[in-house]
Amino acid sequence: MQTVQTIAELRAALEPHRRSGSRIGLVPTMGALHAGHLALIHQARSTCDVVVATIFVNPTQFGPNEDLDRYPRPLETDLQACGDAGVDLVFVPSNNEMYPPGGRFLSLAIHELTDHLCGATRPGHFNGVLLVVNKLFNIIQPTDAWFGQKDIQQLILLETMVREFNIPVRIHRGETVREDDGLALSSRNRYLTDEERSRAPQLNAELRGLQSLILTGALPDEAALAQALAGVASRLRANGFRIDYLSVVDERTLQPRERVDPRHRYILAAAAWMGKTRLIDNIVLQSPG
Repeated sequence: MQTVQTIAELRAALEPHRRSGSRIGLVPTMGALHAGHLALIHQARSTCDVVVATIFVNPTQFGPNEDLDRYPRPLETDLQACGDAGVDLVFVPSNNEMYPPGGRFLSLAIHELTDHLCGATRPGHFNGVLLVVNKLFNIIQPTDAWFGQKDIQQLILLETMVREFNIPVRIHRGETVREDDGLALSSRNRYLTDEERSRAPQLNAELRGLQSLILTGALPDEAALAQALAGVASRLRANGFRIDYLSVVDERTLQPRERVDPRHRYILAAAAWMGKTRLIDNIVLQSPG
């Protein structure tokens, strides 16, 4: 496995593979790798000739008072994990390499997809995500790229960006990887205290309960869905969660839905704070019919 820190080194390492027509897979990460990241790497390894992973804590996607400074950065452990998983090339750029001092950077935004859910309370977050991924796509020019479904809003935004900009890369959705008790894996889970960790799985349990009600037709109208959502919110708050959002949204537009239609796919999406840790989760479902 080769580790590079500059764009020039990265392009030089990839040039022979491009000339030979190799299929190049990209797995972008911010490091602090867990089994969810490794599952994406394994999928890329089984699909592509060359696998590139990036480790870059992107400052442009963090807002004021967020956890940029304390975000975990166990680089040596991450590099070992990449090597063990079969990564060929790891790109570990500095902030100055990605964002040269004095540079001016385009702001990418898709407001109808970013003004709610995570975007409502993290203004500018997705602008930073779209910027850094667009830069990585241009630098690496992968044929394929993998992103986890846990960050479903990010994933749909990236799929939209690729489609709208005609970027020749295929986006692959990786299923959310969970602990045995249902908690979605996240690099930020390490912030949880033992007590908070014991309560955190309720977020997924409540979403699964809501999924069951929808799929069995138990929520036939707006009033029933609203009552069910209110019940979920009440139970979560009673167990110490501070809810950021809890919503049923259209999978394509991410717009909130007040009732479900069997002809459409939906996302049950939630974000909530447990102590100082912000947890997100979602379930993609097809209504019965």
